[in-house]
Amino acid sequence: MDITERQEKILNKAVQEYINLVQPVSSQLLERKGSFGVSPATLRIEMQQLTDKGYLFQPHTSAGRVPTDKGYRFFVDNLLEKKEALGFEEDKFFDEIEKIEKEIKNSFQFAQALTKRIAELTSNLAMSYLPEEKIVLKEGWVEILKEPEFEDTNYLLQFAETVDDCEKNIEGFFRDSLDFKIYIGKENPSSKVENFTIIFSRCHFPNEEGIVAILGPKRMAYQKNIGLISSVVKSLEKF
Repeated sequence: MDITERQEKILNKAVQEYINLVQPVSSQLLERKGSFGVSPATLRIEMQQLTDKGYLFQPHTSAGRVPTDKGYRFFVDNLLEKKEALGFEEDKFFDEIEKIEKEIKNSFQFAQALTKRIAELTSNLAMSYLPEEKIVLKEGWVEILKEPEFEDTNYLLQFAETVDDCEKNIEGFFRDSLDFKIYIGKENPSSKVENFTIIFSRCHFPNEEGIVAILGPKRMAYQKNIGLISSVVKSLEKF
């Protein structure tokens, strides 16, 4: 690892604050909200080093820092490695899925209801794929369009392009024996658009195997969304 333990803590806090605030994170903000035990000058130096190493970038000379794809990737890998609070009330969610399963036996309607619930819980776009029917289900446009990034029309058009690219290539993801994968920005192999994150996972619908996914800004609630997808997959395995 090319960063120190202190820099790791600063980076993780900076990413989390940017996710919460949707604005560049300054050293003054981190000083107020973090307990790093260093002087403001040292904190500024550490943030500059994280910028020099490619984990953060500074949109303007006088602005705070924003995570890069590399910074988000470090943050996500850290979550996955430590498995910090990745559970998403699994028992409660299993009860929800069980209720859906009892009321709906048709795979299409079940996947549609589940996809809609994922979108409601994440405020992102949720997608499901049923390979036997060759059907892609998408829910959550209303939820995700409330996110501040989508006030920019160009950003909205880029997101629509990303969703379209993913839909066109989802059969390839399924054939590649995809179990669980997170694509951040430029990591996405199905699109040239670099502003978004996609969380994919195989799952077992009542009558067939399929895929569930969450698509949204790179500034998404990773901890919550990864935990939710994990809970969905584990809950579906019980049927």
